[in-house]
Amino acid sequence: MHIRDIFAQDRTTLSFEFFPPKSEADSNILFENITQLEELQPSFVSVTYGAGGSTRQLTHDLVARINQTTQLAAVPHLTCVCHQTAEVDEILANYAKIGVSNILALGGDPPRNLTNYQREDDSFQHAGDLVRFIRQFNATGRHPDPRGFGIGVAGFPEGHPGTPNRLLEIDRLKAKADEGADYIVTQLFFDNRDFYDFRERCELAGIRIPIIAGIMPVSTASGLKRMAELALGARFPAPLLRLIQRCETDPEAVKRVGIHWATEQCRDLLDHDVAGIHFYTLNKSDATRQIYQSLGLRDSLAVRRR
Repeated sequence: MHIRDIFAQDRTTLSFEFFPPKSEADSNILFENITQLEELQPSFVSVTYGAGGSTRQLTHDLVARINQTTQLAAVPHLTCVCHQTAEVDEILANYAKIGVSNILALGGDPPRNLTNYQREDDSFQHAGDLVRFIRQFNATGRHPDPRGFGIGVAGFPEGHPGTPNRLLEIDRLKAKADEGADYIVTQLFFDNRDFYDFRERCELAGIRIPIIAGIMPVSTASGLKRMAELALGARFPAPLLRLIQRCETDPEAVKRVGIHWATEQCRDLLDHDVAGIHFYTLNKSDATRQIYQSLGLRDSLAVRRR
């Protein structure tokens, strides 16, 4: 389903993110979790794309399998890094051929294993360039939907790690919206005040597309440190850190704290008319299902339908 139709239908979207497994065993485990999460009837699910396109084929294969074996609408990520125009055109053509309706267009992380990588060698320097190219592809009529792909882009409530100038950051986000992005999904955050401030700054800048909040529950004390490394700039509120320190030697207690914190974030976001919540699942289903239960949701339909 095209993302415009999803937003027209759903009062609030609830969605999940997966990453491509690298082994058959991991793939089987992932699909067991996808089967459980499908019962929650999300608006859509997204599939990540490795740095420099390192999981290009794995991403395509996972999206194709989700489309073929489930009722879920799969949204593949696509990045600028290490790509030339012809490659991206081929990727889009392949996705159009298998009926993918939406793309999440991202700047992307530079590959760590390419020591001589030069960003200026890429055809797309910024996500806005990629959005523009996807719109140009849409205009060729090669997608079965006359509108072509729906396009999502990333937003950073706590600030983009590569753009410390917050005014310039919003200008660049506005440029992505002006190029034709249909919605924004944010990086993870742990203090809703950051999201509300970001949403208001977007409104002041004239950004009128839906903004979906990205939520990731803390599951382990070591995982917290990995989040800090992967999501550069992520701010961990002192009350959350205090809670985790109290129980950091008890893995189950840390997990309960993380789920409780994320649940309260979701409750507050829903109370403040968030356009959508995107759960970074880490290919697991337990935490997301527990959050649904604590919110009193049997599935997503209670908040999705207008």
